[in-house]
Amino acid sequence: MTNPAVNVHATAAVIGTSGFLFVGPSGSGKTMLALSCIAAARHCGLFAALVSDDQVLMSRHNGRAIARRPASIAGLAEIRGSRIIAVETIPAAVIDFAILPVKSPFEPRLAPENEQFSLPSGDFLPLYRLPFGEGLNSFEILRLILPQNANFQGQ
Repeated sequence: MTNPAVNVHATAAVIGTSGFLFVGPSGSGKTMLALSCIAAARHCGLFAALVSDDQVLMSRHNGRAIARRPASIAGLAEIRGSRIIAVETIPAAVIDFAILPVKSPFEPRLAPENEQFSLPSGDFLPLYRLPFGEGLNSFEILRLILPQNANFQGQ
């Protein structure tokens, strides 16, 4: 069963076989963090692709959260402070995790356990806070904080 898509302010990407919804307020680093993780994953030989930037059409299909790109912004990403760029995207993906960018100073120092992100459908995704900033390899940190079954631990 599929429910109607709801437009969510986020950035969606796939790394390996896991889907990620980068969430947070405007200017929090969602796009840069997603693009950085995609580039690092590709450098490691993993499949990685952007689904959509800034607007993600979220729906539920057979119990899974699905992200789709709006046709009007397919293949585009906004680099805040610079310009809108053309990027390779895929049309849709199953989303497994929500990622909240966090920048120093890290408050709270440790994230609450078992955090969840509420989807418009009323379902939840496990939420992970991902530090980013100069000198940090956010993709490697992502690999460390996700459960072992995140399907991109190798290589």
